[in-house]
Amino acid sequence: MGRYLAVLAVANLMWEFAQMPLYTLWSTGSATDIAIAAVHCAGTDVLIGGVALIGALLMFGNADWPNTRFTRVAIFAVAAGLAYTVMSERLNTARNAWSYAALMPILPGLGTGLTPLAQWLVVPLLGFAAAHPPSAGPKRTTEVTQGIVLPTRAITTSGSTPDHLAR
Repeated sequence: MGRYLAVLAVANLMWEFAQMPLYTLWSTGSATDIAIAAVHCAGTDVLIGGVALIGALLMFGNADWPNTRFTRVAIFAVAAGLAYTVMSERLNTARNAWSYAALMPILPGLGTGLTPLAQWLVVPLLGFAAAHPPSAGPKRTTEVTQGIVLPTRAITTSGSTPDHLAR
């Protein structure tokens, strides 16, 4: 969970600064206003991502997460973040808490900006990639032959071994 939240913090901060020209604040605010807004929004994004992850863990996780049920938890957490983003973008632009610049691509039907939705796909997926345990892959073992340690791989096959290989 720590790696997930750390990636969310760094990546969301970078994303917020990168997408700032797509908001009117870029042309109307001071450099301080822009910096405060980006840090505030990135912090809120980490909070949303953390709550979405905790909700997903409570609903679908278990004590062995992230080793098991990883995908199910990730899908729910990303979906929850996307749903919250759509609602938040619509509400806040309607209340004029923020507004999009003419450069912001707007999604038809949703009325929300494309980059906030893209952010809630890309950034959490990066966070989950960082949180995912390394693939176990084939089990590596060692064998000692005449004092030399040789790496070997445990390979399992399905079915029976042909007679010419079993000898």
